[in-house]
Amino acid sequence: MRGLLGFSPWILYAIIATSDEWRWGAITGLVIALVLVLVDRRSGRAWDEMVIESSAAVFFACLTVLSLVDPHSVLTPYGPALVNVWLAGTAWGSLAIRKPFTLGIARTMAPKEVWETPVFYRVNVVITTAWAIAFTVAAVSLTFVLAAAPHATSVVIAIKALSFVVPAVFTARYPKVVRARAHREAGAASDK
Repeated sequence: MRGLLGFSPWILYAIIATSDEWRWGAITGLVIALVLVLVDRRSGRAWDEMVIESSAAVFFACLTVLSLVDPHSVLTPYGPALVNVWLAGTAWGSLAIRKPFTLGIARTMAPKEVWETPVFYRVNVVITTAWAIAFTVAAVSLTFVLAAAPHATSVVIAIKALSFVVPAVFTARYPKVVRARAHREAGAASDK
């Protein structure tokens, strides 16, 4: 659940910015991201546990500046899509450097003896890929919806919600599936 708290700046921005208040959404996202990073660092959390929070701080700092300097930017209507472009870039980038953003979070929940195993790493690659795909699909979908029907608020909200809910559910379930499969294979091997 703590891992999902890292998405709170993004979620609150999505809620506030939906009503065309992108400046307040950006400022809120920035403040919450900075508070999360400061609280996490003070509590001893490592940077690899805070990839999403750190990414949010950078994104919302840039977006806050843009929204204040150019409040009527041509990018204004595409704020929800920009969020998902940034999150997709964060997820795909973490995979490209072979440090899936979920790895640090997963280490806080898994026993230390599994941290360096190929299965642990692979599970986090799969989970991070699921998030990256969800963010990419949302970015593309939101871009098209916002260009074609900018006032289709319910569609925009549905896409935003699904881009977090679907990978969150997958993140909760996938490790259990892998563990169950490993137990079945171990049981089958011991029967031979």
